[in-house]
Order: sequence, then structure tokens, then C-alpha cells
Amino acid sequence: MGHSHDHGHGHHHGSNNKQALKWSFFLITGFMIVEVIGGIWTNSLALLSDAGHMLSDAAALGLSFLALTMGQKKATHSKTFGYKRFEILAAFLNGITLMLISLYILWEAYHRIVDPPEVVSSGMLIISFIGLLVNLAAAYILMKGDKDDNLNVRSAFLHVLGDMLGSVGAIVAALLIMFFGWSIADPVASIIVALLIIISGWRVTKDSFHILMEGTPINVNAAKVKETILSVPNVVEVNDLHVWSITSDFPALSCHVVKEHSADYQEVLKQVKKVLHDEFHIHHTTIEIDEKREDYQNDICDI
Repeated sequence: MGHSHDHGHGHHHGSNNKQALKWSFFLITGFMIVEVIGGIWTNSLALLSDAGHMLSDAAALGLSFLALTMGQKKATHSKTFGYKRFEILAAFLNGITLMLISLYILWEAYHRIVDPPEVVSSGMLIISFIGLLVNLAAAYILMKGDKDDNLNVRSAFLHVLGDMLGSVGAIVAALLIMFFGWSIADPVASIIVALLIIISGWRVTKDSFHILMEGTPINVNAAKVKETILSVPNVVEVNDLHVWSITSDFPALSCHVVKEHSADYQEVLKQVKKVLHDEFHIHHTTIEIDEKREDYQNDICDI
């Protein structure tokens, strides 16, 4: 009977992610103050809702930066995986925040449709255009991070993307008010952006909840993993297979492998670890090896 623990997982992008989150935080926070003042001055819900979203962005980026910082803390006896899961908690909170802010924007937009206020369209256009440039810069910085593999950075990126859409909506609304006098364009733009933000928030919340529930990583097929392990020479059976994620870019696996009686334990273990690494990019594994007995029927044991 033996166990294998391979801790060679890759967190090579941690430093890039932290820098991306830090500079994005400064950009978004700085412009948020400008947008709040501008929204009050122009009486624009599109700007104020975008500023509210930027406030959530600033909190989200700050929380994401904290999550990555904590995630790099060393493991302890009481927290054997360290604080890596904090990243997923941060992403989960970010997703919920996105949806709550969207609901508030929809509520405010409803009141503005019923009673459209006067809006200073020229000021609204200038501020929303600057906001678009700021969000483009923040999005570019975050794209240089590891947003495709790191759910926490992706949730922050979606916050900024939602902000970018908010700025576009405000620009369109400002132009419609300026040239056609359509005051209703302001709350309508807010509604469209709010709906897009809800969709993004739901996706992040769903993905992070799946990880918190220790679901199988979305890019890993557990049945295919079992089939691949069984294809390794001298492997007879695979039992008690579990595949989950510690955090978004840290998959883990544990299983019980039964080998042929004559097969070398170390060689079978080496081959199983190799196919898991090569085929599924799973580096953190706990593999228990046992050998086939003469009276072997189905499973060697219930683990």
C-alpha cells in the first residue's frame, strides 16, 4: 500500500496578477471619485450607476488583491492548503455584489422612466468618454494577468468590463439626449448595462460556488480521467476517484489504483502520475496503490 503526493502545481502568474490588480485598483478608484462628482453635477443616472459600479469595482479589485496576497501565505498545521481558497470566496462575493448593484440600478432606472429628469448631456458625454478610456486601460492591465485560469482575476476583469459597457451606454445616452432630447435614454442605457452586469455576476457566482462545493473542474471529465488511468499498463481497477479544485488554477486528485500482482509499484505510480500531468494538467495527486489479490473480485476494499 502506498501514497503519492505531488505538490508541483504552478502558480507562476501570482506576481503578474497582483500587479495588474493593484494598478487597476488605483485607476478605477481615482476615476470613481470624478464620476460621482460628474454624475451629481449632470444629474445623470447612467453616470451615477456607473460610479456605483466603479465603487464595487474598487472594492472587488481591493478584495481580489487581498485574496492573492493571502493565497500566497504558507500552509499551516491548521490550514494545510494555506489560504488559497480565499481567492474563491472573494470571487463569490464579487459575483453577488455585481448582481445586487444591478438590481439597484434597475430600481433607480424605473423611477427615472416614470419621471425623466433634466440631464446635462455635454458634461455627461465628456465624463463618460474619459471613463471609457480609464476602463479600457484597466481592462488591458488585467488582461496581462492570468484571467483565463484564475477565477478571482476573471471576476475583477468582468467588473471592469461591466464598467466599460456602462461608459459606452452613458456615451450613447448622452448623444441621444444632446441631439434628440431623449431624456429617457439615460435610464434605458442604465437598464441595458444592469442586465449585462447581472449575467456576468451570475457566471462568476456559479463558477465560484462550484469550486466551493468541490465540484469537478469544468475542464476535466472524471469519467475520461478514470478511463485514462485504466489505460496505463498493469492497472486493473480505479476506485474512490475524486477530482476537485483547491482554487481556480489548482486542480487536485485522489484515487485508489489496483495493479497487477507482478507489476512494479513505483513504475505504475510513475506512469499514472505522468498521464494525469500530461493529459489533464493535474499536478497535485494523492494516489493509493494496491496489488491484485488471487481472490480479487471487484473492488479491493471500500475506502
